[in-house]
Amino acid sequence: MLKSAVGHSNDPDSQAAVSEVLEQINCALAGLSPKAGILFAAIDFDHTLILHRIVEAFPGINLIGGTTDGEMSSVLGFEQDSLTLMVFCSEQITIAAGIGRGVSKDAIAASHCAVQQASAAHKEKIQLCISLPESLTTSGVLILESLKQALGKDVPIYGGLTADQWRSQQTYQFFQTEVCSDAVTLLLFSGPILFSHGIASGWQPIGKAGRVTKAKKNVVYEIDDQPALEFYQRYLGALPPSSEYPLALFDADSDRYYMRAPSGIYDPTIGSITFFGDVPVQSVVQITETTHNDILSASRLSTIQALENYPGRTPAAALFFSCASRRQILGSLTKQEYEQAQHCLTQPLPSCGFYTNGEIAPLQQKGVTHFHNETFITLLLGEA
Repeated sequence: MLKSAVGHSNDPDSQAAVSEVLEQINCALAGLSPKAGILFAAIDFDHTLILHRIVEAFPGINLIGGTTDGEMSSVLGFEQDSLTLMVFCSEQITIAAGIGRGVSKDAIAASHCAVQQASAAHKEKIQLCISLPESLTTSGVLILESLKQALGKDVPIYGGLTADQWRSQQTYQFFQTEVCSDAVTLLLFSGPILFSHGIASGWQPIGKAGRVTKAKKNVVYEIDDQPALEFYQRYLGALPPSSEYPLALFDADSDRYYMRAPSGIYDPTIGSITFFGDVPVQSVVQITETTHNDILSASRLSTIQALENYPGRTPAAALFFSCASRRQILGSLTKQEYEQAQHCLTQPLPSCGFYTNGEIAPLQQKGVTHFHNETFITLLLGEA
């Protein structure tokens, strides 16, 4: 059966922190050897030292990870400036890691490289992918679309873009003992893996919907053939576009939507607005609003959805991906987001997660994978 274990330390010293994490995991594993692991780390640690210590402790581990805007786990709950590692053990499930470098130069080639490398170890059909890509050097949507092309449309992808605590300077991706930037890392799972997910934001659409009539990547120029800024001002008056009022982008002809948050950059002369993710032309959009309570409730709703959709009896692990903008808006209330999710679990479950620069998950079970902003994603894993 799939067994997972989590270590988490808020010691600022890299050597002490990784020692504490490894001690916690070794105690939980009781002699088992992990097949794969995911590391989430604050930006100021000595990441090379930490990776070498993990690989030395667990030879042969397939290890990926990245830098964050905050970490969470079943050991310490929510923390900033901390280090947390989740590992997986299974005799039947195959888990393999891959990396693609230079995503800003050629996202398609980098994504195909990562998928091919990880696929080499699999003899059965790939069931799911967990990916932790770059966020600052190129479009997260482009990376995701490249991964979907490499994996095929039927393989769901989960994860989040690496972060650097809002410095917007450089994020890092981890692969084995290597610390990279401008890369995409991933784990591929095959065999009797069971999984389900939940997704919620807490934002609700308001006002009338509009259609994006002019946009280029993540810059929206016109909605309904009028300046995008006018669309916002129609509902928000003099308030500038901000992450507190993201756009809902509706999926095809359904009532399901994913979020796009304004980055705070806009041009009052031409009325354009820059977002944290690409917005396709012809997208149907609505402005949204929320409250702190609604944001917090979303983490609970996301976890409840995942539990209701889980195909087995009891999951072995939970992964959480939440947006850095959510943490910024929640401020001192952020720790309650993880607590709300944890309270939904009927029994103690090893869990781990981080605050991202963009989240990755399908809108529904067995649906098309989307790139999200300001969203809380729960992923449950187990073995048949």
